[in-house]
Amino acid sequence: MKHILLSAMAACSLFANAETWSLEKCIDHAIENNITVKLRRADLNSSELEVTEAKSRYLPTLSANVGQSWNLGRGLTAENTYADRNTSNLQWGASLNLPLFSGMSTTRRVNLAKANLSTVMEQYEAAKEDITLNVIGAYLQVLYCKELNEVALYQVDLSKHELASRSALLEAGKIPEIDMLEARSQLAQDEMNLSQTKNDVALALVDLSQLLELGDIAGFDIEPIEENELTILSPDEVYSAALQRNHSLIAARNNITAADRNISLAKSGYLPTLSFNAGIGSSYYRISDTKNESFGRQMKNNYSTYFGLSLNIPIFDALSTRNSIRRAKVQKVTAMLNYDDARQRVFKAIQQAYYQADGAKNKLKASEVADETANAAFKAMQEKYNLGRATPTEYEQSKAKALKATADRIQARYELILRTRILAFYAKQ
Repeated sequence: MKHILLSAMAACSLFANAETWSLEKCIDHAIENNITVKLRRADLNSSELEVTEAKSRYLPTLSANVGQSWNLGRGLTAENTYADRNTSNLQWGASLNLPLFSGMSTTRRVNLAKANLSTVMEQYEAAKEDITLNVIGAYLQVLYCKELNEVALYQVDLSKHELASRSALLEAGKIPEIDMLEARSQLAQDEMNLSQTKNDVALALVDLSQLLELGDIAGFDIEPIEENELTILSPDEVYSAALQRNHSLIAARNNITAADRNISLAKSGYLPTLSFNAGIGSSYYRISDTKNESFGRQMKNNYSTYFGLSLNIPIFDALSTRNSIRRAKVQKVTAMLNYDDARQRVFKAIQQAYYQADGAKNKLKASEVADETANAAFKAMQEKYNLGRATPTEYEQSKAKALKATADRIQARYELILRTRILAFYAKQ
């Protein structure tokens, strides 16, 4: 059946006129367009801004202010009496604040922001890893469904040929009518199976296209993959490599580092802070129905400057710093537990992939023998049936066994391809 399947594949394809995508193209497109990956990229941009914001705390702050006020009606005079008059007052000023020592909080805040940025960067890479694995699985599922569809197509062609042969024999009076009816029934079943496999291909393409954010499978198809030697890597080797290279695990480790930095930042609340302050200002005051000095003279006479140092020593902050440190330590414990959980999930995934690959390899070896044997038996049954030495029931049973053996071989092959690729992916090969 193998050589017949190859000819059927070359002669007829379900999506012959569609645009074909390679596995690499699918992965690149998914990474570029997948919403989850885009969200992680947005998180990365946000973390980069947090680092910039933390560094900005080293810079001084400069502000200016202008105020204008009016007083209408009775008011207190310079002679400490009240009189009816209107006054206006204009004031302006500028102030500078330069942090000289922030209790190490600024430096530690920058370190925390950088640690968080490293974590988010690894989470972004992990999101790309996840979508890559999903695309590989969906891609292979499409190829698997297409091969089953071609097997079903061959079965329909075989049943059509058999129906035509039995119709001719019935007209010649060499077989009873029930044999021809059985052939027609078998053809209907095979056509129903072909319709199902076509639908499976379409659904598999839909799953893949949704990972790629295409939205529609019209004109979309994929290329076969090159089947190099399928090597099953040992789980210990893969896990050792994953501990060093897997981005999910690196992100979890970086979370522990960030938790340590957060504890240091919380401890900064115990340290004093020192800042330098300076400012300038002036004002203009006007009283109605009274001779007032000119605007320029008042601005000159009222001009003032100041500068000084401000030291803040924390003595008791209502246990705020102590509680912040305790919360930070709890966060570190959580980060360590999350890392252990991530390691266990990766180890479990690697172990499962290894044993599934080993089982698929053994199944493939056995199914190849079974496929070859079943198809050889079916070929012999065809010759025997054509000579009138076998019944239609025996013929259909032999054909069904050959079909099942071929389907089992295809399933085992794609299972082995998927699991070996997962192992290689975790090992970064």
